[in-house]
Amino acid sequence: MHMGFVPDALITVLRRAPAGDPTVYGVDGMEIAIRRDTATSIRVRVAEAEASEEAKDVSKLAEAAR
Repeated sequence: MHMGFVPDALITVLRRAPAGDPTVYGVDGMEIAIRRDTATSIRVRVAEAEASEEAKDVSKLAEAAR
């Protein structure tokens, strides 16, 4: 939580290491790299302002991150 993963923080996937782990996330303007096993402990939801098409893209990214 000290690194920005707090309720209502805006989180985006920025890039992934060539081997797939870790992944760099943008969290309210900061870049944070975390490993998959840590990321599985973090729960996210699609921002309410997102369009339904963008929500589908986010779901695809979430599946790819697993």
